[in-house]
Amino acid sequence: MKNTIVLKLLCLLLAGMSLQVGVAGERKAARIVNFVNFVRDIEPRDAEITPEVLYQTVKEEADAIHRFGFRGTWLLQYDALIDSRYQPMMREELKHGCEVGGWWEITQPHVEAAGLKWRGRFPWDWHADKGFSVGYTQEERRVLVDVYMAEFKKIFGQLPKSIGSWFIDAYTLEYMQRVYGVEGCCMCRDQIGTDGYTLWGGYWAGAYYPSRVNSYMPAQSREGQIDLPVFRMLGSDPLYQYSAGIGGAVQSVCTMEPTYENAQVPEWVAWYLRCMTDDPALGFTYLQAGQENSFTWDAFKKGYEVQLPQIAELERQGKLRVETLIETARAFRKKYAVTPATACTAMRDYTENDGRTVWFNSRYYRANILWQGDRMNIRDMHLFDEKKESYYYKNVCTSNQCVYMTLPIVDGCLWSTNELMAGLRLYGKTASGMMTELRGGEPEVRQSGKGIVVTWPVKDSRAVFTVKMTEESFSVSCSDKTLDWCAQLDVQPEARLPFNKITPSMLKASQDGFDYQMALRRGHFDTSLTAAGIGFRIIPEKSKIEIKTR
Repeated sequence: MKNTIVLKLLCLLLAGMSLQVGVAGERKAARIVNFVNFVRDIEPRDAEITPEVLYQTVKEEADAIHRFGFRGTWLLQYDALIDSRYQPMMREELKHGCEVGGWWEITQPHVEAAGLKWRGRFPWDWHADKGFSVGYTQEERRVLVDVYMAEFKKIFGQLPKSIGSWFIDAYTLEYMQRVYGVEGCCMCRDQIGTDGYTLWGGYWAGAYYPSRVNSYMPAQSREGQIDLPVFRMLGSDPLYQYSAGIGGAVQSVCTMEPTYENAQVPEWVAWYLRCMTDDPALGFTYLQAGQENSFTWDAFKKGYEVQLPQIAELERQGKLRVETLIETARAFRKKYAVTPATACTAMRDYTENDGRTVWFNSRYYRANILWQGDRMNIRDMHLFDEKKESYYYKNVCTSNQCVYMTLPIVDGCLWSTNELMAGLRLYGKTASGMMTELRGGEPEVRQSGKGIVVTWPVKDSRAVFTVKMTEESFSVSCSDKTLDWCAQLDVQPEARLPFNKITPSMLKASQDGFDYQMALRRGHFDTSLTAAGIGFRIIPEKSKIEIKTR
């Protein structure tokens, strides 16, 4: 008993320290890994994946994690929660210092325990209108939460502090937090169409406080936020996951999920972890490792065998920390009152494309810069607004598809084709008077206060461009005041742009009936030369463009 108490106190102490490690003076970002494994007891897609196979998979996952001394987070779907085989196993996991929480996919046993009628094709149905909270009324959502929490407390003597799901609506999330004290959540990475679920334009990696009316949208104020952080799952490849669904095609998977091919390649895993631990960052970098048991141990054993020793060695070197989800969530809440500005980068490529990238996130916007060889492309910028209410906040999803999106200014995936990658590029005037895309050398990235500064030297020129990303603004400036340049949004001709009106100082747009705008502090919009394939140009003022993002 004394050992258990000491272990719990140590876990709480580490949780309070975790996001502080190496951040003295805000100069060095903490690097955090959570092992999150979610547990199902039903798998109707393959008759060979029986409840016993699912159970043995979880046992193998637990044994693998413990061999390296890691403590993981186990998230139980309701059908697994009530399976008596998992209950003693999970009690043992709690003794190891692990965490047990809830996985929020809705199943037939859960619905029937709540006194509702199951509408699914199978006892677990992955369609959005059956297997997720968005497919139920607000009243039904509350009942489903009440039933789960009561059962969990009856079994474990406590309430779950973490909840995970591919996606979960804001009404349910706020109810869990307010009534049952849930402190942390994890939801799916950005993706297009995978399994019928589209989540696009959100806080790219790490964690954010969601809007009270839109769980996918970061809030801008304490009053407008649900007071629990949502962590992005699965460890997306910062270079190539984004463009895996060009033009709106269903995306392939390029993440740290150990089932998938790249995550079983030692060199790719080493590259990803090196980006996370060694490349420039702001705030903290975050990776969620682990796997759902539906894939079965045989399918992802190799990925675990590749990833676990590499993560263990980096932790031994002090380059990262492995924690439970609730430890990281509590540290986040202690350190940040509102969603922080963070950044992660990949400054080397593992392919011959010579790619480098910077992802920046704040409570107001996200932005991404991609270099391939000597070309630079601001390939993504999405704005955030806590007032944009999700359709699913009040309404019931009636489709097997689910869509969560933010507010695009630049979308280098949906507005692209394989032949033309959309983005905001820098153009300069040649001696003949033509505007041509500028080419440059190696970018340098550094932290500056609570922002990120990128410098990029132009080829065959004395000019150096500086891109500065702060919580509230995005600016581009050029050291050569004589250079005639602009930033031009290139898109594929058939792209459906959201822009309604562009004035010299303001861009006005609409997404799903919600109006939003982007203003310029420096520079002005020019649409006089706009043609098919050009969204707009921004002309600098005294060699500087500054975008106001709040």
